[in-house]
Amino acid sequence: MFKALVLENSPSFRASVQSVDESMLPTGDVTVAVAYSTINYKDGLAITHAGAVVRQWPMVAGIDGAGTVIESGHPDWQVGDRVVHNGWGVGEVHWGCLAEKARLKGDWLVRLPEAFTPRQAMAIGTAGYTAMLCVLALEDHGVGPGAGEVLVTGATGGVGSIAVALLSRLGYQVVAATGKPAEGDYLRHLGASSLLDRAALSNPGKSWQKERWAGVVDAVGSHTLANALAQTRYGGVVAACGLAQGMDLATTVMPFILRGVTLAGIDSVMAPRARRQQAWSRLARDLDPALLETMVQEVSLDDATARAHELMAGRVRGRIVVNTAL
Repeated sequence: MFKALVLENSPSFRASVQSVDESMLPTGDVTVAVAYSTINYKDGLAITHAGAVVRQWPMVAGIDGAGTVIESGHPDWQVGDRVVHNGWGVGEVHWGCLAEKARLKGDWLVRLPEAFTPRQAMAIGTAGYTAMLCVLALEDHGVGPGAGEVLVTGATGGVGSIAVALLSRLGYQVVAATGKPAEGDYLRHLGASSLLDRAALSNPGKSWQKERWAGVVDAVGSHTLANALAQTRYGGVVAACGLAQGMDLATTVMPFILRGVTLAGIDSVMAPRARRQQAWSRLARDLDPALLETMVQEVSLDDATARAHELMAGRVRGRIVVNTAL
């Protein structure tokens, strides 16, 4: 038996920590003893039943996990290997990692860099790994540290916090957009050079505005993304990875055909393993572990549901790490 955060939808929705028999684990060729998991925005949607994330019931929540291989039928993985998992429909159509054990497919796993403990890996989680994918997209399109201001929206969230820390350490001039002025010291500590009230971006605006941003990391979508596009400088890049404000995008082709702006979509769920490994290797090199620790709140499986509700209510900054042993 092992503990897991189980989501059920019959006769009504319920999220609860239960003891589960190992025989109930789904098919897969690698079994992992999960040391730590985390609560990302998608986990929050699933655990609070605020979005149609779960597509099979019952479901063990948790799209992320880090731990040690305890059984393997996959040629790439041996018992004792340290691994990290992000995405791949886990917590949606395949039982997830907010549990003491998870059975996964070996092709989904990435080797945990020696620089990180499992706890640090989950302090990063899909949010931080996505932030690194956004940074890679800026670099791939030629937006370097000397290009000018880079805007990070949703800056106190998981993606935003790690994006600010990464970009700053790499030498970028980071402007952090937030609706939480009380978190100014936190964002400056992460490396933000200045703050922007999110209200300046969150309402409908003109599709053609004064140029400002060399690059953008956007986890918000909707009007915020439309305004960021309209303000991006000639040849700039907007890495779009989230929809905290909404999934709509009311804009025009003007930024693309008159300023050569690139809108780079960032998918963390199905990204190829080589890109994942590249992102994790860069995180090991470019993310300051001391700064990472300032973003972390550690909780138990029993506390995860309450923290998911706080996350969806906008009352969480940084990252929530779930210690499965507590």
